[in-house]
Amino acid sequence: MTSEKSRRKVALSDAAVGFILVAPAIAIFCGIILYPFVNSVLMSFTNRSLLNPDFKLVGLQNYQKVFGDPTFLRTLSNTGVFVLFATLLPFVLGMIWAIILNQKFRGAGFLRGVTLIDWIIPGASISFLWSFIFDANHGIVNELLRSCGLISQNVNFLGQSGTAMMVVIIARTWQMLPWYMAFLTGGLQGIEYDQLEAARIDGANNFQVFLKIILPGMKSIIIIVLVLGIIGNLQHFDIPKVLTAGGPAGSTTVFSISVYRQAFESYKVGIAATIGTIWAALLAAFSFFYTRRAGRD
Repeated sequence: MTSEKSRRKVALSDAAVGFILVAPAIAIFCGIILYPFVNSVLMSFTNRSLLNPDFKLVGLQNYQKVFGDPTFLRTLSNTGVFVLFATLLPFVLGMIWAIILNQKFRGAGFLRGVTLIDWIIPGASISFLWSFIFDANHGIVNELLRSCGLISQNVNFLGQSGTAMMVVIIARTWQMLPWYMAFLTGGLQGIEYDQLEAARIDGANNFQVFLKIILPGMKSIIIIVLVLGIIGNLQHFDIPKVLTAGGPAGSTTVFSISVYRQAFESYKVGIAATIGTIWAALLAAFSFFYTRRAGRD
């Protein structure tokens, strides 16, 4: 009887110690993440503005305004295009580059290290680099196209709705390719070399080996990398902001820029919180899928 009571006291003591250890992290989470998020959701039901300290509850009016605004539908479309191509393009190029660097040749380690430099360069610096490359007057791309006879006069890539998003996606691809390459290289190195050799002995060509062995063997890492890429692109801000600021004519306006404009240019904090809540719901869906998948793997 005495031993059972002592075990209960020890169990309670362990639980108390565990709570004390976790309490600081919970407090930081509530103060930095949970409270701002809940406050933003509540703010989305108000007409709050930075120009007027007084505000009142407006219910679902903000959501009706946002979903009824044609610019929001365009923002949603722009975000979808940006997320799709800024995820798939660096993924495909990163996979190709990872396969090349996974070969045992002299200088592979050096090339891998050089590639990772792109990843640590700030987004603002990358934006200025690509804005110079695609500059309408002195850009390298225009000079190359004119020297090849493909154009007769310079193209304003960043000033045209049809090409501005392309430049933003290219800049984001250049930034994220090393990230995909690093993760996919780790996945490639987890595949048994004996399986590849056995397939080649059986007469399989490189494409068949990639399709039947490499892709199935990397399925888990590919799904996780793609979901993380989608989440990162959904909340990306600096490259579209610095390169085009959402223009021209809103052709590169994504969720992050839309929230920034509503809050700090139009001063409509309530509308900004509404768009942010919708944005957070999309992020939560992919985050939920990622956590479930990562936990299973």
